Amino acid sequence: MRLTLTRKFLIAYLLFGVLAFLCISTVTSRLLLDHMVEEKASAFYQEGMYLADQYVEDYLADSEDRRALSRIQPYLSSLDIYLDAEIWLISRDGSLILNSAQQTIPAEAQLIPDFNSVLPGGSYYSVGDFFGMFEEETLSVLIPVTHNYHVRGYIAVHTPMSTVVQEKEGYLLAFYFTLILLMALTLIFAAVNWFFVYRPLQKLSRAAGEYASGNFDYPIAMKRDDELGALSHIMDFMAQALRDADEDQRKMISNISHDFRSPLTSIKGYIEAMLDGTIPPEMQEKYLNIVLRETERLAKLTNGLLELNAMNPRQNRLDRTRFDINTVIKNTAASFEGTCTAKRITFNLLFADPQSYVWADMGKIQQVLYNLIDNAIKFSHPDSVITVETTPRFGKIFVSVRDTGIGIPKDSLKKIWERFYKTDLSRGKDKKGTGLGLSIVREIIQLHGENINVISTEGVGTEFIFSLSEAEEENGQ
Repeated sequence: MRLTLTRKFLIAYLLFGVLAFLCISTVTSRLLLDHMVEEKASAFYQEGMYLADQYVEDYLADSEDRRALSRIQPYLSSLDIYLDAEIWLISRDGSLILNSAQQTIPAEAQLIPDFNSVLPGGSYYSVGDFFGMFEEETLSVLIPVTHNYHVRGYIAVHTPMSTVVQEKEGYLLAFYFTLILLMALTLIFAAVNWFFVYRPLQKLSRAAGEYASGNFDYPIAMKRDDELGALSHIMDFMAQALRDADEDQRKMISNISHDFRSPLTSIKGYIEAMLDGTIPPEMQEKYLNIVLRETERLAKLTNGLLELNAMNPRQNRLDRTRFDINTVIKNTAASFEGTCTAKRITFNLLFADPQSYVWADMGKIQQVLYNLIDNAIKFSHPDSVITVETTPRFGKIFVSVRDTGIGIPKDSLKKIWERFYKTDLSRGKDKKGTGLGLSIVREIIQLHGENINVISTEGVGTEFIFSLSEAEEENGQ
């Protein structure tokens, strides 16, 4: 049987109650009894010393004066009632001269057998039968009576241990009542804790299980302002993020399937047509070139996916060097000379400084520039201008790639970074594109710990701006 937190708490609660009861009934009871015996013995001793000094000393100094007993008897009887204890007057040789429990004065003293002024244990009090004088266990306190520095006799104060135990039990009742009260308060606290903490935790646990099984629509519905409320909001946010990621994954798989299916269908169809003679031999070269282009498109798509997959911030390492970003921009723009000439597109390179050195991975930044410039050319009108600009600011070099092309619809601005995403406007312009270029660009910039933004107006143009860390002077490194 699986032990839940509630069952574990109940077991611990009951175990605590049993152990606390046993502790009070044994350890606490013993300690309390010892303390009460000592306190009562001390009180008896103080009263006995007062009695010896005030009344008994003179009588024992002249033990022949038996008439003095009649004067002492009332005081012993009064103290007997006050202390709830028997008070004995004992001679030096161990004879019981006077007993406060007796109403009359005995004619002859009773000899206490084996009397010893040193009690067992060497203390001024003892618990026992006091040399066989009592049948039940008794607390006895022995106080010497001295005169002229000589012991003349003793005062003994006795009380049954049953009386002390009964008094001790009365105090223990307070301990038991306190324990019951604490257990009740603990149970109330546990109930409140279960309602306000454990039950919400159960909800969060169930929600986490549902999320783990793929049910991201499971509601938590917890409106609280404490840490559990914050945790529920975080889990709601996580569920939404997982839901979005799951939806993005489905879309990505759908897009991948579509982008792979179309060229594969074309390749399969053309090859089958050539094999069964539908396409005559004299026209096969034309369709083989189409198959080759579709194959190149598949290879480009596969390489893009592999490149994105390899861009893991924990695994991918940047080969950072100090280089002039202006030179890289010039060289990248020059590689598009043929395409730009065909579309009658020109470049306007604006550099705030003749040289702008950055600290980055030059190969990956070349890829970023290539993708951004390639997009700008694809979506620019003939006889237009593409502007590439670098501006130093706040220890950064900001690079801008701006065109005057078809622009990006406002509702698509946040989606252009998604893999395989293409706007409706771009589908007619970019037949060979894979929809991975901008995803690769953002991944590279984020690997550098930098940011990239886009500003676009449909029908006016688009501008991409990204930042790079400005490199120190070589002599300052």
